[in-house]
Amino acid sequence: MNIISITKENLEKEHICCAISNNNDCQVVAKKSWIEERLSDGLIFKKGDVRGKCFIEYIPAEKAWVPIEADGWMYIDCLWVSGQFKGHGYSNQLLQECINDSISQGKKGIVILSSDKKLGFLADSKYLKYKGFRLADTAQPYFQLYYMPLTVGSSPSSHRAETNSFALPHFKPQAKNGTCPEKGFVLYYTHQCPFTAKYVPIIESIAYSGQIPFKSVLITTAEKAQNASTPFTTYSLYYDGKFVTHEILSDKKFKKIIETVSGTNV
Repeated sequence: MNIISITKENLEKEHICCAISNNNDCQVVAKKSWIEERLSDGLIFKKGDVRGKCFIEYIPAEKAWVPIEADGWMYIDCLWVSGQFKGHGYSNQLLQECINDSISQGKKGIVILSSDKKLGFLADSKYLKYKGFRLADTAQPYFQLYYMPLTVGSSPSSHRAETNSFALPHFKPQAKNGTCPEKGFVLYYTHQCPFTAKYVPIIESIAYSGQIPFKSVLITTAEKAQNASTPFTTYSLYYDGKFVTHEILSDKKFKKIIETVSGTNV
């Protein structure tokens, strides 16, 4: 599989894997705008030369939209290979691209968000452990921060793990306890994932029409994301201050959550 790197020059014509509709689709517009603004921050988006979910997106951790302390590391926003593209070694190939770039930039290593069991929108911890990642920190209720330390050598294959030469990446304190300071439903989200552009307005409409206490907070800068109370700034829903889910909800799933946590029928 050939790897394509997204640039400002080819962003308009390339599809972006997780949102493969035409360029007028709200998901595509939101995601491509988000990417374009982040390229100057060092964001790298690489994809297979296929039409589907086969890509990796990463950025220097100092510019990552996540509340962690990881200066000098590279942070993976998303590594996603699905459907017919599984089982061909493409995940390994894309991860190796990140390793190569991290070494060439002199990074201490790579950081990625996962969970204590396999969940959608988060990296598979079983795969991460297989590839040599280690657990660095945890946050309530199930988030895990994994890291792969790197030492620069003559080639990517010469990188090796170091265990005591640096401080481990970790979550910021405000993101560790799985709470937020507001009542009712509160949704924090970004346009890092294109699906939020489509599905956030859907659940907003359901909440407003049903007179459900609801507030959506679009995180618009890396600084705001780095100071957020949730480890997963892409999409995190709370109710009365307690974390509910990071899953990007359809209308049916949101209605079920409303009934479950608040006892209200909609």
